[in-house]
Formats: sequence, structure tokens, C-alpha cells
Amino acid sequence: MSLHEWGDLLLHQMKGTDALQWLAVILGVAEVLLAKSNKIWLYPTGIAGTLLSIYILLLAGLFAESLLNGYYVAMSIYGWWYWIKKKNQPPVEITYCTRREWIRVIWIVAGGFFLLFILLKYFTNSSVPVWDAWVSATAWAGMWLLAKRKIENWILLNISNLFAFPLLVYKKLPLFAALTLFLFVVAVFGYFEWRKIISQGKLSLV
Repeated sequence: MSLHEWGDLLLHQMKGTDALQWLAVILGVAEVLLAKSNKIWLYPTGIAGTLLSIYILLLAGLFAESLLNGYYVAMSIYGWWYWIKKKNQPPVEITYCTRREWIRVIWIVAGGFFLLFILLKYFTNSSVPVWDAWVSATAWAGMWLLAKRKIENWILLNISNLFAFPLLVYKKLPLFAALTLFLFVVAVFGYFEWRKIISQGKLSLV
């Protein structure tokens, strides 16, 4: 696909996108920006956007993607609770992964990839089960790390974004590919901002 064709497809898709889908995308962007700034409002914002996405995906018949977004909702609720569970104590600090947590990340990626591949390969008509399963499995691990306030969440999420971008272009979904590229850039800045927060010992729940 040439650059001109890609641009025409992007414009066509944007014109055909309804208000509900735009709202879901806007909430998704807001969630990432709030996460980048270490704001607790990332959780209610993300939950609202993901619930809208589940509804949209169900209407489109994308049941596997709806299940994945259901996981995002569950992890967001858990992350919200985990962040503020000690009401009268300092909020959960941003930290680096321990060796044990890295082992858990590997298990999440490997287990999630295997499970999603089986589901996509044998229970859907997906034409890219391996690629799609990998994108989702790495996103699973990234969401778990985000809930635990681990700086490495940005790394796992960007591994997912890195593979998701060409996948979305291949699937002729340039609007979502462009959004993924934006999220990739935000995640890069998010990583360095969180590293600065760790080095300075600054936390904020505003």
C-alpha cells in the first residue's frame, strides 16, 4: 500500500467512524496520558473507555477482542484498588521489577500467547493467530505491570505496540494503527518520566 493510498484509507475510515468509537478512542488516549503522568484517574478513565470498546467489539462480532478488553477492565479495577488500598498510608510507589516479577512476566506472556493462539486458531476465523496472540499476550503482561506500578510496564506495552502497528496496517485499519503509533511515543516518554519520578522520589495522586 502506497503512502497516498494509506492516507486515503485513513481519511475514509475517519469519516466512517461513529461518535461512540471516537469516544472510546479519546478515553483510551486520556488513559495513557494520565498513566504517563502517574495520575490515579487513569483507572476510571480507562475502565470507561474499555467498557465502550467491549460493547463496540461485541456489535462487530469480535468476541476474542472483547474478552481481551474484559481482562483490561479487570486489571484496571485491580490496579485501582492496589494503588489506594492503604487509605491512611503513602500510595504505592513506582518501582523496578524484581527477578521474581520478571519470571511472572515471562509466564504471563508465554501462557497468554499459548491460550490466545489456541482460541484464535481453532475457535475463530483469524488469519493472523500467531501475530494477534503475541500482541495481546505482551499487552497482558504490560497491564499487570502497570497495575503493580512497575516501570517496566512501558517496555511490555511498547513491545505490544511495536507488533500491533504493522498488524493493524496489514488489516487495513490505519486509524487504529495511527493511534498505536501515538501510544508508542507516549509510552517512551512515560518510561523516562516514571524513571525520573523514581529517582526524585515524587508521587502524586492528584
